[in-house]
Amino acid sequence: MSEIKEKRNGLLGEKLIKNMEKRGFEAYYVKTREAALEKALELIPGGAKIGYGGSATLDEIGLKQAVCQGEYQVVDRDKAKDPEEKRRLELEALDTDYFLCGTNAIAETGELVNIDGNGNRLAGIIYGPRNVLIVAGMNKVVKTLDEAISRAQNIAAPINNQRFELQNPCHGDGACHLCFSQESICCQYLVTRMSLKKQRIKVILVDDNLGY
Repeated sequence: MSEIKEKRNGLLGEKLIKNMEKRGFEAYYVKTREAALEKALELIPGGAKIGYGGSATLDEIGLKQAVCQGEYQVVDRDKAKDPEEKRRLELEALDTDYFLCGTNAIAETGELVNIDGNGNRLAGIIYGPRNVLIVAGMNKVVKTLDEAISRAQNIAAPINNQRFELQNPCHGDGACHLCFSQESICCQYLVTRMSLKKQRIKVILVDDNLGY
């Protein structure tokens, strides 16, 4: 990444941290995905019970693998033997010390925007886990809340739909149709305006293109 882009992202990151802190978030800005992993593990105490929501970003920085191999109590839904066990583990993940996930979009004003089908990731952000740790690349940042909603709906959702190979209209052309498909992953929209419990939601911003 060029020095000019690094400077721009650094300044924007500083602005975002201030705006997020006004909203009760705890926020950090790091330059690399390696630094993001280091910061995340620094924030999570040893022995903590950890749950997670689906996130390409967590995989890309190696955080999910690191906690699964570390000295933590991980509620690992990926090891579920059947849908019923997966549901049980997703519910258990809502009663943890740390819930790990990414975000679909961030407004420069500090709001987080996410879209889900099942809603377990959104549930974890809203209530249950004592702490929520979100990792996001600066590619997720847009100017306004309206643009953040549009990014989540028109960029993140179609890409995730294609990633899961779901046969919704956006699978064919990459564009959101606001469909009513039974396989839709756009059933729940969440705007996180503030963290009611101060610093419960922690955000690590990374000067990298991560996730979708």
